[in-house]
Amino acid sequence: MGDPSGFLKHTSRELPVRRPVPLRLLDWNEVYEEFSSDTLKTQASRCMDCGIPFCHNGCPLGNLIPEWNDLVYKDRWHDGIERLHATNNFPEFTGRLCPAPCEASCVLGINQDPVTIKQVEVELIDRAFDEGWVKPVHPTRSTGKKVAVVGSGPAGLAAAQQLTRAGHMVTVFERADRIGGLLRYGIPEFKMEKRHIDRRLDQMNSEGTVFKTGVNVGVDITADALRAQFDAVVLAGGATEARDLPIPGRELDGIHQAMEFLPIANRVQLGDLEQPTITAEGKKVVIIGGGDTGADCLGTSHRQGAESVHQFEIMPRPPETRAEHTPWPTYPLMYRVASAHEEGGERLFSVNTERFVGADGKVTALKAHEVEMKSGRFEKVEGSDFELEADLVLLAMGFVGPEKPGLLTDLGVDLNERGNVARSAKWATNVDGVFVAGDMGRGQSLIVWAIAEGRSAAAAVDTYLEGKTALPSPIETTTAPQR
Repeated sequence: MGDPSGFLKHTSRELPVRRPVPLRLLDWNEVYEEFSSDTLKTQASRCMDCGIPFCHNGCPLGNLIPEWNDLVYKDRWHDGIERLHATNNFPEFTGRLCPAPCEASCVLGINQDPVTIKQVEVELIDRAFDEGWVKPVHPTRSTGKKVAVVGSGPAGLAAAQQLTRAGHMVTVFERADRIGGLLRYGIPEFKMEKRHIDRRLDQMNSEGTVFKTGVNVGVDITADALRAQFDAVVLAGGATEARDLPIPGRELDGIHQAMEFLPIANRVQLGDLEQPTITAEGKKVVIIGGGDTGADCLGTSHRQGAESVHQFEIMPRPPETRAEHTPWPTYPLMYRVASAHEEGGERLFSVNTERFVGADGKVTALKAHEVEMKSGRFEKVEGSDFELEADLVLLAMGFVGPEKPGLLTDLGVDLNERGNVARSAKWATNVDGVFVAGDMGRGQSLIVWAIAEGRSAAAAVDTYLEGKTALPSPIETTTAPQR
């Protein structure tokens, strides 16, 4: 390491300052201020010369974290981005959106604040784009083989880029009108501005990947036609079937899934709509679900001018520090405050919604009660019933798997016990030439798992088509634990 004692001299972990709440609520830009390169180099110097870098274990991509921390500290930024791109196709996405299991497993984190790995990552890639270091990587030969990638989220894009660089003719199919999947329409602009997607797509277009939007595979092109036209198929359509809340009153107007609400807000920012067709403006909003998607709904509701926002979570409030049952180097259960939580609203834990109340066909309130965990089950706390006014309810309770009717049923792929597409250790489904990567096979998970699986599936497809591969495979089996 460039400074083996850096972690002793610089004990404070520093991150970019978030813009003042009143200011950032006036726009949809990313919430962070600029972070100076000198401060970043100091933070990178805190990376220890540890005997075993457990950050590698925490990152599904196997990112060479100590190497590019050291290179940034030594002001060798160009070398640093080369090492970062060696394992990660899209650090501009992961640096903004990943919850950083690498930092949770940082050795320094045993008794100090961990290294600011994510920030080094995102500053590296942003500088690389600014300096013009990110260029198309063209294949050295053409195999003449055609590969279809269904879905343009992080798993599909990673698989497509790797296969294109291996010399195959790759076509990415996306049923929406723009490429990006949930990166495009599920992630609000204030968490990741969409220019980051567009500049990466420029690179992929130049490399030769073909993108076809507005194509619902299984409808606009049949499963049989897809297999006939392509030598291999990668299913990367995600786990888009949202978990519902089938309680009395669910049919009332004003109750929407998060993925009905968030894409509309993004379309306004993209210039497709002047005003959102589902809006929190002037409304009493209740968000059911306390995870990242719920926080996205929260920040969006603030910017649209909600009168009030409450966010329900059925689980108890996590502890302020790492829970004892999630010791280092596991990802810790602990109370976290996203930028959206800083902006207002009230978070309620250990709450279960019992029924929706309405008038004239529209939701006006919901009835709920507190719960406690007993013998692995939620039980109602007697006497804890309450009613809360609401004229917009957003369901942000996660996803239960891929959509089954259409492509999956027509292809005849097997499903596992969780309802995801079953795959072998070589990422293959039971249908010859059809592979699966990302949430469609794994279930709802992290962006780093999606990219890692996309890269691994690409290596498997290349082996299937050519008999061997030079592509890296960060995950050797599909038995890695769920996160």
